[in-house]
Amino acid sequence: MNNPIGVFDSGVGGTSIWREIHGLLPKESTIYLADSKNAPYGEKSRDEIVELCIKNTELLLRKKCKIVVVACNTATTNAIDYLRSNYDIPFIGIEPAIKPAALRTKTKKVGVLATKGTLSSGLFYNTSKLYTEGIEIIEQEGKDLVKLIESGEVRSNEMKTLLQVYLKPMLLANIDCLVLGCTHYPYLIPILREILPNQVKIIDSGEAVARQTKIILEKNNLLNQENNQSIENIFYSNAASTKVLSSLLMENNYQVSQLDF
Repeated sequence: MNNPIGVFDSGVGGTSIWREIHGLLPKESTIYLADSKNAPYGEKSRDEIVELCIKNTELLLRKKCKIVVVACNTATTNAIDYLRSNYDIPFIGIEPAIKPAALRTKTKKVGVLATKGTLSSGLFYNTSKLYTEGIEIIEQEGKDLVKLIESGEVRSNEMKTLLQVYLKPMLLANIDCLVLGCTHYPYLIPILREILPNQVKIIDSGEAVARQTKIILEKNNLLNQENNQSIENIFYSNAASTKVLSSLLMENNYQVSQLDF
C-alpha cells in the first residue's frame, strides 16, 4: 500500500524522527508537515495544542496518509488520546525516553530537557512514575531552545549560554543520562557533547519511534509492496523555510513547499 506515512511537528524538529523512519523504511512514501507558524507548541494551552493537532491530522488525511506520526513530544502528551479516539487510522506518538534512561543510569540521576507542555502533562507524569522508582529525575524546561533552532541559531552564543545554564543543575546533581524530551533537541547533540562530560549518555526517542512505526504498519498490513519508482517524500511548511529545514532538504535533494495550513 503506497499511501504515504504522515508526519507532523510544530516546525522542523520532527525531521529528526522523519530521518529515522525514512532510514528504516526507505520504500515508504512520506509527507512531512512543519507547522512552524505555530511553533513552539510547548508554550500553548492543552486546548490550543489539540486544535492544532486536529488541523494537521485533517490535512494529512486529505493527502491520503495511512498512518500519522505525531513527531512532537508536546503534541503527543497533550493530544494523542484524543486523536486515537476520533480517527480510524493508526497514530504513533512520541514521549521522552524515560524508560531506557532509567534502565541505563548507574548514578540513579537522570536529567530531562523538555518543553513546558511536555513536563506539565499527565502522560509525562505517569511515565516518570512508572519507571523511575528509586531514581531522581532532574527536569528542566528548555525555554527558547525551539525558537533558536527554528531560526537556524543552533551554534549561536545565545544557544550555548542557555544550554550551559539549563545543564548546570543536572551536572551538579551527578546525572549520567540526559533525556531529550523534544524532537527539536537532537539538532543540539553536537553542542551538547561539547558541554557534557563523556560519561553522560544522551538519549532520544527517534530510533524507537521508527521501529514502532514499522511494527504497526506490519500489524495492519500497510507496508508498501510497490516498486521504488512510485516513492515520494514531500515536505510542507506554513512559514518561510527555516535554515535548519532548508539545510536538511538540500542535503538530500528534497524541496519544501509553502502551504497555508
